[in-house]
Amino acid sequence: MLAKVVIVGVGLIGGSFALALKRAGQVGEVVGIGRHPEALARALELGIVDRVCDDHADALRGADLVLLAAPVAQTGPILAALLPHLGPQTVVTDAGSTKCDVVAAARAVLGDRVRQFVPGHPIAGSESNGPDAALAGLYQGKKCVLTPLPENAEQDVEKVAGAWRACGAVIHTLSPEDHDRVFAAVSHLPHLLAYALVDDIAAKPHADLLFQYAASGFRDFTRIAGSSPEMWRDISLANRAALLTELDAYLAQLTSMRAMLAAADGVGLQGIYATAQRARREWQEAIEAGALERRSPNQENT
Repeated sequence: MLAKVVIVGVGLIGGSFALALKRAGQVGEVVGIGRHPEALARALELGIVDRVCDDHADALRGADLVLLAAPVAQTGPILAALLPHLGPQTVVTDAGSTKCDVVAAARAVLGDRVRQFVPGHPIAGSESNGPDAALAGLYQGKKCVLTPLPENAEQDVEKVAGAWRACGAVIHTLSPEDHDRVFAAVSHLPHLLAYALVDDIAAKPHADLLFQYAASGFRDFTRIAGSSPEMWRDISLANRAALLTELDAYLAQLTSMRAMLAAADGVGLQGIYATAQRARREWQEAIEAGALERRSPNQENT
């Protein structure tokens, strides 16, 4: 039971965290702080937070846990504002989609008090933004990756892990470097590609005609292009080295497929399509099998 949790950024991610903890009965009070008064007011109206604060000292007084649910480029400034009021018992975590830059910012700002910062990343989301998008069940059965620091005390890591478990998440652990390499491939590159495709079509002189006939395939491929541009700008720049590596590999794949297409190489194209189809089916089957295991009463959520 967490007596007091502070959420910095009460949109989809932070708001869903608050709602999930409340639904689980694992938090006494949720306090919201952030850059946007209208979002804070809406979160209060929706019951996501119990009160809002513009005084960091008041917000952090007696807090057990602070979640940073803001764009990753804001990590340093937010931590700098919190540090003078950060009690020794308070653990800070984040929900950022990149970790090396977040850890570097935390070390630069917090110094030896970086021991109180446990980096994290819940693998859940939506193309919708703001408090109205928050869902109590957003994290149910979803992975949450923690990237603990050598300085973190075991009980502080467990405090963060326990909060995410209360939200229904399944805890995984990676190093910050491995985290950023993995998510450059399976998250950051797909977002870049979705944004690029929609931007390309929107810039065409007959864009209205193209969008008129875009159907479910286009919708599914580009759904994530509805996500926050500010957030994904920050993620792309923060993880640009790993993202560039993945983008270069993808460009090489496209060049190879273009050559097959130009040469009318149906066998080559079908081979790629078949490999991709098989890999995706296996991935989907693994997800479904994991969901069944998590629903089993004999399985522990670890």
